[in-house]
Amino acid sequence: MAAIPTAMKAVYLTGHGGYDKLSYREDAPVPVAEQGEVLIRVSAAAINNTDINLRSNWYSQDPDVDARRSDDDPQAAGLWKGGETLAFPRIQGADVCGRIVSVGNGVDWSRLGERVIVDPVLRDHPAYLGADWNGGFAEYCKVPSDNAYAVKTMLSDIELASFPCAYSTAENLLTRSNVIAGDRVLVTGASGGVGSAAVQLAKARGASVIALAGPGKSAQLASLGADRVEDRNAALVERIGKNNIDVVVDLVGGPQWPALVELLTHGGRYACSGAIGGAIVSLDLRTFYFKDLTLFGCTSFEPRIFKSLVEHIECGRVKPLVAKTFPLVEIADAQRSFVSKNHVGKIVLRVGS
Repeated sequence: MAAIPTAMKAVYLTGHGGYDKLSYREDAPVPVAEQGEVLIRVSAAAINNTDINLRSNWYSQDPDVDARRSDDDPQAAGLWKGGETLAFPRIQGADVCGRIVSVGNGVDWSRLGERVIVDPVLRDHPAYLGADWNGGFAEYCKVPSDNAYAVKTMLSDIELASFPCAYSTAENLLTRSNVIAGDRVLVTGASGGVGSAAVQLAKARGASVIALAGPGKSAQLASLGADRVEDRNAALVERIGKNNIDVVVDLVGGPQWPALVELLTHGGRYACSGAIGGAIVSLDLRTFYFKDLTLFGCTSFEPRIFKSLVEHIECGRVKPLVAKTFPLVEIADAQRSFVSKNHVGKIVLRVGS
């Protein structure tokens, strides 16, 4: 195995603000695998909403940030997850695919050379990859050994990098809301990484899926298994009807939110892990309790969720959906493309050779 260098190419997030806060360097120190850790030579890493939200300071819960997410104007210093401080500089990137090139004490040497994807929830620290812990927007990344999952598949590294964050989030949403065969499931933001994953995984469970997305994306979502595709700006109650949905998987929030509650049947379940359309929504509590609804907020997940995802990949139950790729040095262009929301699936950075 090739010698591990002491310096690497990496992108540092240097503070809250615009794309100028993304600093590409070729002299970043290569991390060293410590007790219970593995060092991964990163080949590909995908872009997520978390990357944009951290940079723009969206997690500070400043109500004005929503209107500025795609701007280049700098923001004031803020917080991560609404209350925890975020240390800069930070290497972002929660979606990682690569090969293990070094192991720390306590890790079996047989892991060397494994091609892996990474569960981004580092439970023992606790930390989230690319936020509290340096992530995959670099040639090398270290993680706890238990978070690096070997995957046996003919898919490329670029394709594998599209899975970890989006598909584990989607699997968690469906698990928490107990989606089963025969359920009628509505997925908002269905053309994005998590949304397109939720469509596939809900269909794998035997559910009937209605996908909400922007114009021109119906054919691709139908190819993923969506039984019906509706325009995200449609009058949903008129189009679908009150009390006709068992589970709403919501990644958008925003002004359409009250209609989502109206669509839910008695005993319906609502699961959310995103609010790109607006974080502040209105709920009539009478509707909530008269319909016996259950609301699930979904962020962290148990290890069994990621293990289930790996099984889905290896058995071919889900397929990658890569919209575009960019080299690491063009990360700002990749994020601009991501924010434009003109794609279906994931945008992936080519990191290593």
